[in-house]
Amino acid sequence: MLSPQPHPAPQLPPAPPARFNFAQHLIELNAQRPGKTAFIDDAGTLSYGELAERIRRFAGGLLSLGVRREERVLLLMHDSSDWAVSFLGALYAGVVPVAVNTLLTAEDYAYMLQHSRSQAVLVSGALLPTLRQALVQGGHEVKHLVVSRPSAVLSEEAIDMEALIGRSAPLAQCANTGADDPGFWLYSSGSTGKPKGTTHTHANPYWTAELYGKPILGLKENDICFSAAKLFFAYGLGNALSFPLSVGATVVLMAERPTPDATFKRWIDHQPTVFFGAPTGFAGMLASPKLPAKSEVALRLCSSAGEALPAELGERFTRHFGVEIIDGIGSTEMLHIYLSNRPGQVRYGTTGWPVPGYAIELRAEDGQPVPEGEPGDLYIQGPSAALLYWGNREKSRDTFQGGWTKSGDKYVRNADGSYTYSGRSDDMLKVSGIYVSPFEVEATLVQHAAVLEAAVVGMTDTDGLTKTKAFVVLKSGQQVDEAELKAFVKERLAPYKYPRMIEFLDELPKTATGKIQRFRLREREATRAAV
Repeated sequence: MLSPQPHPAPQLPPAPPARFNFAQHLIELNAQRPGKTAFIDDAGTLSYGELAERIRRFAGGLLSLGVRREERVLLLMHDSSDWAVSFLGALYAGVVPVAVNTLLTAEDYAYMLQHSRSQAVLVSGALLPTLRQALVQGGHEVKHLVVSRPSAVLSEEAIDMEALIGRSAPLAQCANTGADDPGFWLYSSGSTGKPKGTTHTHANPYWTAELYGKPILGLKENDICFSAAKLFFAYGLGNALSFPLSVGATVVLMAERPTPDATFKRWIDHQPTVFFGAPTGFAGMLASPKLPAKSEVALRLCSSAGEALPAELGERFTRHFGVEIIDGIGSTEMLHIYLSNRPGQVRYGTTGWPVPGYAIELRAEDGQPVPEGEPGDLYIQGPSAALLYWGNREKSRDTFQGGWTKSGDKYVRNADGSYTYSGRSDDMLKVSGIYVSPFEVEATLVQHAAVLEAAVVGMTDTDGLTKTKAFVVLKSGQQVDEAELKAFVKERLAPYKYPRMIEFLDELPKTATGKIQRFRLREREATRAAV
């Protein structure tokens, strides 16, 4: 059976030249604004001129340690200007930074070190004890530890990043890399099994900035950007590095976790104009008694990704602040957002329209397009797709299919050309012979005034039939019973979609990236049934 034919290629911005280094590209873009503030972090500020100098010195320092072109270095740092210097310095030298989540375990880092065969680790002082545990577990020998902002005197085998930069001569020329050369790795979240090392090129962040940061978000030099999503996420990397540095904007970074209080502090102290968050974060902020007034902040635009934004959350946020939340979907594999609402064209409850430069198709299980209005597997075609998963041919072939990338999400295309999220492909439920989207039920549950979060999974009853079960987290101080929530859903959705069972939890299981792990809930129920 023939596969769907690709759409005609949309008109794209000019492609980068064949010989292209993304770090050098950013340095050149900002050469005329050396005194402009590039980063504000917990330790102070860094100008664009200082950033360029530190990138070149750090690149020279890496090479002086004997790290060679195309070798990997693990980047395990809290968000700071040192993160940006490390990442871009490695790119400038032709070394491949492997940016990893700071919330993982020593066991996770031991796996990533062995899998990536990193020759050095660039690590925040606060994370050094966890890294040392990973190194003790063995499996791979690391030649150098470069420590950012150490909290104590370093042992002999560790190098202070500031000292390395101070003693290293600036690298006069960047590595002669190609646009399609491996630039950096990001690990997938690993919500089902081991995380996958996703290999991106030097050109990929260029494309995300040119196709999304500039034309969709409309970022300008006078913007101040603040991302709750950290730099090690594909989403955060665009928000707090690729996008703002491509237009000469200023970035606010914070090392701590983005709690409502920590976020509000940066909103008020630094007055960011563009904020990048996720649905869970927006829900927590709106529920906080310390939510600032509109007059206290300078926001002109907000962005959401990671999971689909419930319409009720977006509408409440806009009513309070008078600011739109631009909800979109991206992925580690595509590096950033490819399907999105846009300023002045927001349809809450949908993920919006295809970003120009990306083609979207919804396919049935047989690979053919689905009829409009029916859920299908989402495939994307665009220039920012990753090259492969390192050392994993089977998964690479399953995800990267010719020019198309399989997302693993299910969507419905609406009559106006927008798309509505239906859940992960492996989370879809078939109830009474009809597909039910867990997300649709969850999005309805969170509309109830007492509900903070919800997750819906399929359970097999005594007759072997699939029934929906909802796990619900209530807002602090709120109470509601199971019967009331069932009735609430029945009033808003087709009768067969309401959850037959509801269990109240203090919290939902999530990945380190904040995504709900429905498979953990299914495992929990399966264990109960087996007892």
